[in-house]
Amino acid sequence: MRVPADLRAKDSDLGRLMLRAPDGHVFPLKRVANIVAISGQPQIQRENLKRMVAVTARISGRSMGSVMTDVQKMLTDAHLPAGMMVELGGLYAQQQVAFRGLVAVFVAALGLVFMLLMLMYERFSVVLSIMAMPLLAIPAVFAGLWVTGMELNISSMMGMTMIIGIVTEAAIFYFSELQEEQAGGPGSHAVLVACGSNRMRPIVMTGLAAILTLLPLALAIGQGSGMQQPLAVAVISGLVVQPFLVLIVMPVLYSILAGKHNFS
Repeated sequence: MRVPADLRAKDSDLGRLMLRAPDGHVFPLKRVANIVAISGQPQIQRENLKRMVAVTARISGRSMGSVMTDVQKMLTDAHLPAGMMVELGGLYAQQQVAFRGLVAVFVAALGLVFMLLMLMYERFSVVLSIMAMPLLAIPAVFAGLWVTGMELNISSMMGMTMIIGIVTEAAIFYFSELQEEQAGGPGSHAVLVACGSNRMRPIVMTGLAAILTLLPLALAIGQGSGMQQPLAVAVISGLVVQPFLVLIVMPVLYSILAGKHNFS
């Protein structure tokens, strides 16, 4: 049943709508009902044949990670009605997809470097000694991001992946020197120290040159540099510990893995 238009033009008109009681007398609707005006949904959106309401916001003055932590905490404490679900989307969902892709790239880079080193040296002691260095440099990357107050994002993940190649290259420089020193026969611990002394200058200078090159980017000097600032911070953090890892930690680890039969 639909009442005439002149009886439903305004809210007050609905209150004057006449009803007939069972005994036959007529009375207005407002006598037995409270009429409350509510705003209906102007547009019904659906996704995968399900009704959907998009809740959006603009982040200002805070990082996405901290905001999403608060949002997820609020959603955990919220008691949603039956049949209702929440799905996080937008830029956060895109970032999570990118993270998973970069993690796959990171693992693939480690695997490819391992295969290359096995083809070059054909000795697990050498390969494991070299592969341990970029893995030990990763905590330095996290420490650098924490000190500078930056969160792990796509840019910093790219810098972390670059550290694998940079630190591995410095380690290969050291072992190329070691192979030359051991060409005449089995070496000793003194040979490891001599190789470190010979390669200290190029390894340190190469890392220092890269740090100075990335320093303006890490300080966000210039327009647009802030977008790649986490990448520069991640790479610099790994380069800072590179000389210590390659010249001290790696020879010690190699001497342990190689065994006493190669060293006096």
